[in-house]
Amino acid sequence: MSCEGYKFLEHTADAYFEAFGKTLEEAFANAGRALFEVMLNASKVECRVRRLVVDEGIDAYNALYRWLEDLLIIQNVEKLVFSHFTVSFEREVKDEPDLGRPLRFLGEVCGEKVDPERHELKNEVKAVTYSLMKIFKDGRCWHVSTVLDL
Repeated sequence: MSCEGYKFLEHTADAYFEAFGKTLEEAFANAGRALFEVMLNASKVECRVRRLVVDEGIDAYNALYRWLEDLLIIQNVEKLVFSHFTVSFEREVKDEPDLGRPLRFLGEVCGEKVDPERHELKNEVKAVTYSLMKIFKDGRCWHVSTVLDL
């Protein structure tokens, strides 16, 4: 199995995805990609506007929630959509026991104003949830998953 990207999982009413990365930071970045792919055809989003996202969670689960929520807030307020994502953490996360400690992150995203005709809008994401949220390391690959309320 590849340690990059994301996949959508079956859910009765909402969007459920799992994102992967060689580092937890890469998995968070791929979770951002999955979020926007739920909303539109992210491959058609050009990198014209950059935003920094700085926040922290009381643990890695809360940090994942806040990362995705911050992206959703920017999308709702500024009508920006993104296709390029990088995330870095203030401290290195090596294994699962590190997940229970506070986690500050810096994300950089790049995209543009939403264009309904060009971006092929799909779904409106109303909220990020903790439903079915998981973060774990399997060998050399980090996995993160959650459900988005549509």
